[in-house]
Amino acid sequence: MPTKIALISDSHNYVDHKTLAYLEEVDEIWHAGDIGSFEVMEALPSGKRIRAVYGNIDDVTMQQSYPEWQEFTLEGVKVLMTHIGGKPPRYATGIKTKIKESAPNLFICGHSHICKVEFDKAMNCLYMNPGAIGQHGFHVMRTMLLFDLEAGQVKNLRVVELGKRGKVG
Repeated sequence: MPTKIALISDSHNYVDHKTLAYLEEVDEIWHAGDIGSFEVMEALPSGKRIRAVYGNIDDVTMQQSYPEWQEFTLEGVKVLMTHIGGKPPRYATGIKTKIKESAPNLFICGHSHICKVEFDKAMNCLYMNPGAIGQHGFHVMRTMLLFDLEAGQVKNLRVVELGKRGKVG
């Protein structure tokens, strides 16, 4: 039986009922940073495993509660997650080295507010950035990613559009 994952990022103190409805349907919620407030994390559905990293807007108390990096294996998929990662082939400073050392199957970051999924042949891993679920930033569409992990593979990957930034609903 697959593990159902919701990947979110860049909430910037905001999570709406539409996002929460999607989060109800998964086993685990992964937040790739710029959470903004503990209220966001408290609003997430109960009974779900939460894996999160802090982002550049998150204050010291948030940084004490969540790490800069998450590294774990689930359903045979090795995952490496941080907030600021850049994108293939131009990763942020030090990221390529970290990916090479960790050798993940899946590298996740946020920060750009741009939803992007790409297999990076040079790093031999799948890159994911879910975009942003929040209202703050330059993005037009708020997005998140839903997928399953099963038998060492990412399956049933889909982008969820949550509505345009600035439109609450």
